[in-house]
Amino acid sequence: MENITANLTELLILIFILITFLQSGIDKVADWSGNTGWLKDHFSGTFLGGMVPLMVGIIMIIEIITGIMALVGMWWIIAYNEGGMALYTCVLACITLLMLLFGQRVAKDYAGAFTITGYFIVCMFGVYILS
Repeated sequence: MENITANLTELLILIFILITFLQSGIDKVADWSGNTGWLKDHFSGTFLGGMVPLMVGIIMIIEIITGIMALVGMWWIIAYNEGGMALYTCVLACITLLMLLFGQRVAKDYAGAFTITGYFIVCMFGVYILS
């Protein structure tokens, strides 16, 4: 219990990452055709238009890995008071969000890109406090 209260901020950030990334990755698995169909239209007219299934697959795998790492990071904090995995989780979450941001900017979806900023701030704060 002491490790939970001493690391509450880190654990809450990891829960945020777990929910955000695991849900998003699972959604891509569950609705592959819907996601790729929408994104093909979203990226039509850009140099990324022909790579949508590959991009969705890569993002999906990274999101699921990030969610699982968040779960492992929480376990390591609670059981061992060790934040290394939590730090790697936050870094991978930031890299994933930067990939998504790049795509939104290429698609000229500036409102979508702006939305990613809030997620990025939370993950960067996790990197900051775990470093």
